[in-house]
Amino acid sequence: MTKSTTARRSLGVLAVAGAAAAALAAPASAAVVPVNLDCQANAPIVGPQQANLTQGTDVTAPATVAPGAAFDIVVDPAPNTVPATVAGFKLKQVKNFALKLPVPANSTYVSSALSGGSGLGSGTPTISVSGGVATLSFAGPIAGGAAFELPTITFHLKAGTSGTIQTKLAGTSYSDPGLTFTSVVNQIFDISAPTACFPNPSPIFTTTTIG
Repeated sequence: MTKSTTARRSLGVLAVAGAAAAALAAPASAAVVPVNLDCQANAPIVGPQQANLTQGTDVTAPATVAPGAAFDIVVDPAPNTVPATVAGFKLKQVKNFALKLPVPANSTYVSSALSGGSGLGSGTPTISVSGGVATLSFAGPIAGGAAFELPTITFHLKAGTSGTIQTKLAGTSYSDPGLTFTSVVNQIFDISAPTACFPNPSPIFTTTTIG
């Protein structure tokens, strides 16, 4: 069995998703969890604009893992489409994406890899880890109304000595976002609006027991 969550549609990128368990570890159970993203675009002149977006995510992690053993969490985001309008404004494009995923407690980050992805604009997506948070970044742009798919992220981790390892998205508020990007809207002329999103509520996608 695998633990997965699937839902559709969002302005932002996102999300997290599917994969393989480590050797000797049993797979986790499955569930479908819609993720609501609470977003705020800080647009000059028109002021802050709020939007609620949803994003489908499939996440797979082992149900159990031995203390100190290596295991994988693979993130395979579902295809999405950027909305053509947001808060009544024509959305010209979105760009400068950064999606944050915490390295789970009771685990140690070893390495990660990206594969696939489409419709993400120019440049190559990258992933970096700092302060216990992995950040998927790419410049875009993606036009309003266009389809895109984020790359698959494979996290290679090492289990701690005891406890549980839970997979979640980062972000608790507009000032502590899990997803950021720049929205370019058109209202007579182009307006660039830095946008911050966080999962509200923030679901737990997978739980792995060490033991």
